[in-house]
Amino acid sequence: MTQTLSPLEAPAKPGLLRETLQFSRSRPLMVFVVIGLATGVTLWATGQQTALAITAFLVVGVVIVTTAIGMVRDLMSGHWGLDVLAVVAMVATLAVQEYVAGLIIALMLTGGEALEAVAARRASRELDMLLNHAPAFAQRVDPVTGDVQRIPVDEVAVGDELLVRSSEVLPVDGTLLSEHASIDESSVTGEPLPVSYQAGDSLLSGTVNGTESLTMRAEKVASESNYAGIVKLVEAAVDSRAPMVRLADRYAVPFTILALLIAGVAWYVSGDPVRFAEVLVVATPCPLLIATPVAFMGGMSSAAKLNVIIKDGGALEVLARVRSAAFDKTGTLTQGKADVVNIVPAARSARETLQLAAAAEQFSVHVFAEPIIAAARVQKRELPQVAHADEVATNGVHAVFSDGTQVRVGKPAFIEEVTGHITRPALAAGETAVYVAVGNELAGVIVLSDPLRPQAADTVARLRAAGVEEIAMVTGDVAPTAESIAHEAGITTVHAETTPQTKVELVQAMRPRPVLMVGDGINDAPVLAAANVGIAMAGRGATVASESASAVITADDISRVADVMYVSRRTVTIALQSIWLGIIISVGLMLVAAFGYLPAVVGALLQEVVDLVAIVSALRALSIHRRVKRERGSGTPLGAEAFAQPTRQ
Repeated sequence: MTQTLSPLEAPAKPGLLRETLQFSRSRPLMVFVVIGLATGVTLWATGQQTALAITAFLVVGVVIVTTAIGMVRDLMSGHWGLDVLAVVAMVATLAVQEYVAGLIIALMLTGGEALEAVAARRASRELDMLLNHAPAFAQRVDPVTGDVQRIPVDEVAVGDELLVRSSEVLPVDGTLLSEHASIDESSVTGEPLPVSYQAGDSLLSGTVNGTESLTMRAEKVASESNYAGIVKLVEAAVDSRAPMVRLADRYAVPFTILALLIAGVAWYVSGDPVRFAEVLVVATPCPLLIATPVAFMGGMSSAAKLNVIIKDGGALEVLARVRSAAFDKTGTLTQGKADVVNIVPAARSARETLQLAAAAEQFSVHVFAEPIIAAARVQKRELPQVAHADEVATNGVHAVFSDGTQVRVGKPAFIEEVTGHITRPALAAGETAVYVAVGNELAGVIVLSDPLRPQAADTVARLRAAGVEEIAMVTGDVAPTAESIAHEAGITTVHAETTPQTKVELVQAMRPRPVLMVGDGINDAPVLAAANVGIAMAGRGATVASESASAVITADDISRVADVMYVSRRTVTIALQSIWLGIIISVGLMLVAAFGYLPAVVGALLQEVVDLVAIVSALRALSIHRRVKRERGSGTPLGAEAFAQPTRQ
């Protein structure tokens, strides 16, 4: 359980200045440069040139050596970075005795990391909120005395009875013991309104109890509960460094050559070496280094506010360029909440067919297992005892009962392995069939209805408007059911009765690339990992699919697929705009300096302003989610113009 803090007890949110000071304590080199700059300015103002020179050579020299070491390591690994230009600029200022300018550049280089960290922390605040929301304690009810004991959430065991008070966070996944409860699931599933539950219903950790206390029985330990899975995904997202940071390095060589060319020409034409230093002072590359990671953290934060956890910046960049998409059917395009609507008997009665199937399906994690078991419970069928069972991914379950009876439950091809050819019943739109065999006979067919998600067709349409040229369904379900659902969703390419291996082969063969795969189940894990970028639907708890996906939708809403693609494209666009803004301003300042109108000290100060402009521009990515929510509220979907491709580089 997590106790709610009052405003007086809650920790204060650190402001920008406080965050900067906290960061500076962990950056002794930056503090050293700040002190050096303050000393240098004082010496310059009092006319103590010799002391100023000594101070500048000492402070700037340390920064040059420190930066050069990292630069050499990068060059040895074949990576040309923008630090080369900063080192040349600092050496040039010392050579022409522009000591204060050299100190300012040193501060800009070391302090730029602090600015980036503060901005990134601001951008990742939504991810941090998810981490901080994780339950830390639980209230366990003693089964003998009824006393309530506060324990760390890691000590909760399966079967423990837990008390959850009003407005407290549910510590683990469990089953409701109270007669009823009202739960706020907005932080986990994105559902804006409280959800009502009755005794026996499953509850998710990380959700918030309503106004009345409830009791629940723990069904999972904390480390295996729903919210723990989300927290792991968030931690991976926070810890990752966006490969998109390399985008700035794409400009490293041309930008360095251009800066050195302008500086060299200015020196040659004027005959004044100071002009060389003045140009390079405003050519320092901090805006290029800062803008991209800040924009990407902002984009990941916007996605998190839309209940999508993007694991790393590389996935965000690929999402922005997706040209083909593949969807699983059950639980992805459909609601995954099927109901048994008919049982077609064959060698066994409808009653026995349901009993046998429910007994075997107890050992399956497929979304159709639970409705079959639930149907048997509603009819109060006593399930035969199973001695051994194996689930064959995407095919079904093979169970051996205590009396030696062998039962298969699953796809028709799985059943035909032991029965030979079977007649398949006609199915209506949205219906699917689960086949049951006893020994080498078809016992019967269970028909379930799993309707299309309400947002599925609109999501497919939005992806097409975004420029996704090829959209396909890849599913293990039978062709008639798959084609019916695909038609409703607006998908024309259907690959039915696939295995995990054929799913991988189909997605790898899709063109044009990059390819997006969206799925939800264990059988989707291989294809999610094989696609250029995979999105897992995990609105009712993390699965193996979540572990192999590049992004996870924690809300039970497939339209988030189109939302996160829009967020990704806008983020990349903002990053590119911020980079180009820094380049254009820097080149403009270089040209002014080349004509002798920008002293080195003034240029160094102006470059700090360019840094701030780049950061402010990149932080626009924090507000991307607001437009998505605004459009959702108005009922007007984001059009093709909103999905405009980011500038290709």
